[in-house]
Amino acid sequence: MKKLICAVLLCAASVVYAGIYESAVVYEKGDYSKAFEEFTTAAQQGNAYAQFALGVMYADGQGVPQDYSQAVEWYKKAAQQGYAGAQYNLGGMYKNGQGVRQDYAQAVAWFKKVAQQGDAKAQALLGSMYILGQGVPQNYQMAYILFNLAASKGDSGAEKVRDIALKKMTPAAIADAQVITTRLHNAKDFAAELGKVLNGQK
Repeated sequence: MKKLICAVLLCAASVVYAGIYESAVVYEKGDYSKAFEEFTTAAQQGNAYAQFALGVMYADGQGVPQDYSQAVEWYKKAAQQGYAGAQYNLGGMYKNGQGVRQDYAQAVAWFKKVAQQGDAKAQALLGSMYILGQGVPQNYQMAYILFNLAASKGDSGAEKVRDIALKKMTPAAIADAQVITTRLHNAKDFAAELGKVLNGQK
């Protein structure tokens, strides 16, 4: 998780909050106590990146005792501002029942938001939930579409799991899924188009 914080925060720091860059550097050096203190200041001012970072630190017990409930609270704050990393992690907390009651439907709702932003890992994870019928009705065609999207972004795991869905589908369903996947790849507004597909609008 450390790399995720640094990669995301270092890229956006100068635009969003002057102190975030320095906080990320401190974090990367392993001074978690100081990083926690600095991220807390920015997070309390409403900075989504810092809120996400605090969520990670609470989840991993870095600079503070591990506390999944606190991690969830900070992830929620950042997720509600549209921050994809927090939305993804929050989905994971609901899926695994960490800091909250296990709730697959809530996990799916958050993973959908990240998948619509083009995140391959979220697309693949959401696809697996459609295969297993976790939080959504089991739907091999939807899983296949999501795995196709993730695989097109280089997710090798998605390619392997996609074959599981493929074996459960009729030739007509496969052809339909391929048409939908192509349409999504060419969509001017990918998020809106994927949202329609996920809501059952072909």
